[in-house]
Amino acid sequence: MNFLIYYFLILAEFCRAGLPRTKSKVLHIGATFPISGKEGWQGGQACQPAVRLAFSDVNSRSDILRNYELKLHWNDSECEPGLGATVMYDLLYNDPTKVLLLAGCSTVSTTIAESAKMWNLLVVSFGGSSPALSDRARFPTLFRTHPSATVHNPTRVKLIQMFGWSRIAILHHTQEVFTSTITDLESKCREVGIEIIARQSFMQEATDAVRNLRRQDARIIVGLFYVAAARKVLCEVYKQGLYGKQHVWFFIGWYEDNWFEVNLEAEGIQCTKEEMRMAAEGHFTTEALNWNQDKQRTISGMTVDDFRRRLHLALKNSGYDIDHGRYPEGYQEAPLAYDAVWATALALNKSAERLAKKGILLEDFNYNDRVIGNEIHSAMNETSFLGISGSVAFNFKGERIALTMVEQLQDGKYVQLAYYDTQTDNLTWLHKERFFGGKAPQDRTIIKEVLRTVSGPLFSAMTAVATIGAATACVVLIVNLVFKDHRSIVTSEFGCLTFLLVGVILLFLAVVLLGIDGRLVNQVQFLWICQGRAWTLATGFSFGFGSLFALVWKARMIVVNSKAKPKKRQQNMTSPALIPLGFVAVDIVLLSVWYFIDPLRRSVESFPLEEPTDFTEDLLIRPLMEHCESKNQTTWLGILFGYKSLILVLGIFLAYETRGTKSRQQDARLAGMAIYNVVVLGLITGPVSLVIASQPDASFAFSTLAIAFCSWISMAIVCVPKIVSIVQNPSSMGLLENSTSPAAKAAIRNDEEKLQRLLSENERLEKLIAEKDEKIMLLRQKIKERELTSKNGQALTTSK
Repeated sequence: MNFLIYYFLILAEFCRAGLPRTKSKVLHIGATFPISGKEGWQGGQACQPAVRLAFSDVNSRSDILRNYELKLHWNDSECEPGLGATVMYDLLYNDPTKVLLLAGCSTVSTTIAESAKMWNLLVVSFGGSSPALSDRARFPTLFRTHPSATVHNPTRVKLIQMFGWSRIAILHHTQEVFTSTITDLESKCREVGIEIIARQSFMQEATDAVRNLRRQDARIIVGLFYVAAARKVLCEVYKQGLYGKQHVWFFIGWYEDNWFEVNLEAEGIQCTKEEMRMAAEGHFTTEALNWNQDKQRTISGMTVDDFRRRLHLALKNSGYDIDHGRYPEGYQEAPLAYDAVWATALALNKSAERLAKKGILLEDFNYNDRVIGNEIHSAMNETSFLGISGSVAFNFKGERIALTMVEQLQDGKYVQLAYYDTQTDNLTWLHKERFFGGKAPQDRTIIKEVLRTVSGPLFSAMTAVATIGAATACVVLIVNLVFKDHRSIVTSEFGCLTFLLVGVILLFLAVVLLGIDGRLVNQVQFLWICQGRAWTLATGFSFGFGSLFALVWKARMIVVNSKAKPKKRQQNMTSPALIPLGFVAVDIVLLSVWYFIDPLRRSVESFPLEEPTDFTEDLLIRPLMEHCESKNQTTWLGILFGYKSLILVLGIFLAYETRGTKSRQQDARLAGMAIYNVVVLGLITGPVSLVIASQPDASFAFSTLAIAFCSWISMAIVCVPKIVSIVQNPSSMGLLENSTSPAAKAAIRNDEEKLQRLLSENERLEKLIAEKDEKIMLLRQKIKERELTSKNGQALTTSK
C-alpha cells in the first residue's frame, strides 16, 4: 500500500511538471556572469547555478517550448565592461546564433544592451540595477528582472521622513549605477524638503571622503557602492568613529548577510572582524523584494522553500559552506536570475506560436532579422507570471515592478523591519527597529542659541541700588525745594543743585535700562530700551556733570572778576544754571539728529560654539548677545564722546584753578572733588568696559556700579553739607523771612560775591606782604654780613 501511494505521488508530480523528453530543436542563449572579479558586483557566484537550474526546469517542461530546447553559452565578465564586451563579441561572432542574451552587473549590462540593438537581440539583465538602464532610447531591447536602483529611493525618503530626519549626507562610488541613483535621490529629497549637506564620492580609497563626512557633522548617511568597496568604507567608518548612537548608515540590501566580516585579509582591510561588526551594527538596508513571501507554488511548480533547498544543494556542490551561513555573492539575486530564464522561455514560447501562424520559424532567427526580434520584444513586454522572486512583469521601460524591504543589522543579524509598496505608497512597519539609547539619533548636532543676559540676582541688586539712589535724590530734591529760602541754599546755586539731582535720577534710571534685555522684553520693546539708554545717559550726564561744571565755573569767574580792575569787573554775571541747560540742549539736538538719520537698532553678536554644562548629547550652545547699534554708530559715538570729553577736560581745569578758593559755602571745592571722582572713574570704566563687553554680567556690573558710585558720591559731596546745615541751623530760614524777594536774594548773592572778592584781595595782599617780609629778611642778612666783614677788618688793622 505504501509503495502504491508513493508511486501515485511520483506519477502526479510527473504529470504536473511534464515528462522529460527529447526536444528536436535548440535555441541558443548567450550569457555573461560576474564571478571572479575583484571589484564591482560578483553576483554570478550564486546566479550562475540558479540559471542552470532554470534551464534544466524549462527544458523538462513539455508545455513550454514544446519542440525547442534551450542551451546556455556563457563566460565570466568579472563585472568589467571591457571584458563583458569581449565576451559578448565572442558569443555573437562564434556559432551558433544566439537568440537572446543574459547579462549580470550594471556596468556590463550597459555595455551589452547598448550594443545588442545592432544585432536585433533582446537582453535580459538579472543584475543590472543602474537607473541609466531605464533610458529606452539608449537601450531599446533591454529588459531586467532586477529592479532599478531608484526603486530604493522612495523607501529611503519614506524612512528618513518617518524618523523625523531632514538632513542627510551621501557617500558613493563613482560608478554610473550609483551616480544616477544619487541624482534621483537628490531630486526626491528636494521635493520633500530634505537637505543634503554633503555628497562625497570616491574611486579607489574612501578615506578622505569619510573624513569629510565627519568634518561636516554628517549623522544620517546613505552609502552606495559595491560590496568590496563597502568593506573599505566600513573600516574607515570605524577609524573615524562615524558609527554608534549618533550615526545611522543606509547600505544597499543585496550584500550577503555576512559581507562585513569576510574577505578582510584578501582585500587588505585593516580592521578586525570585531571592529567591522561594531561599525556595521544598527545600519539599515533597503532592497527589492527578491524572494517571494508567499508559500504558493510558482510557474516552475516549486515553492520558494523548494527552490532554496535545490539552490543550497547546487551551491554545496560548488564548494560553498552553506551549512555555516557562508553564502556566495549574488545569493539574494539568485531568484532574479532564475526568473530571468523563465521570462525568456515564456517570451520565446509566445513568439514561436505567433511566428508559426505567419509561417516563420523561431529557429530561423539571425542578427539581421527584425521581424523575429520585434516579435520576441513584443512577447517579453506581455510576459507576466509568478516566479521565485514574486510577481514578474515589466513596465514600458522594461523595468521590473517590485516591492522593497527594509532590514536592520541587530546583534550581527539582519532583522526585517518593513515592506514598502511604491505604487500605493503603503508602508508596512513591523516595529522591530532598535537604536542605541532607545531612540532614533538626531540628524545633526543641535545648535541651541542662548542669549547672554544679565543674571536675575545681579539685575535685581542693581535695580535696588538704583531705586534707592533715585528715591534718595527725589527726597533731597524735595528738601531743596522746601528749604530753598534757607541761607545755605540761597547763598549757593539753587538751579545747579536742582539740575544735579535731576541728572542723578536720570543716571539711576539708566542703570535699570542697561539691565533690561531680551530676557525681559521683546524685540520691539528692546528698540525703545536702546533709545532710552542713550537719552538717559547723555542727558543725565549733562545735567549732573553740567551742574558741577557750573559751580566751579562760577567760582572761577568770581576769582577772575576779583582780580580785575574795578572798571572791568562784571556786575551781573550769567546765571550758572544756564550751563547744564546748554549742555542738555546740545544733547537733545545731537540725539534727535541721530535718531532720525540713523536710529539705533537691535543687533545680535554671535560667539563660538560651547559645550553645555550638563553634557547633553548632540547639543552645542551658540551664545548670542544683544547690542544697540546703528550703521554709523562709531561716528555718532565719536561726536558725542568727543563733546563730553572736552567738557570733562575743561571741568578738570576749572576744578584745578579753583582748588584754593576760600568761600563760606565751599561749593566750588566740593564740586571740584566730585569732578575728580567722575573723571577718575570714567577713565577706568571706559577701557575696562570695552575689554569685558562680551560678558554681560561683568560689563553690566562694572558699568552700573561706576554710574551709581559717581552719582552717589556727587550727590553726597554737594548736597550733604547743605542738609547738615539745614538740620543744624533751621532758624536760618527766619533770618531770610523778610528777604525772600528776588531783589533781596540778589543783594545777598552780591554780598557773597563782594565777600569773595575781599577774601581774594586779602589773599593777594597776604602773598604780597609775605614777599616783602622775605625781601626784608634778605636785606637784614646782608647787613649782618657787612657788619661782620667790617669787624674782621678792624681787628686785623689793630694787630698790625
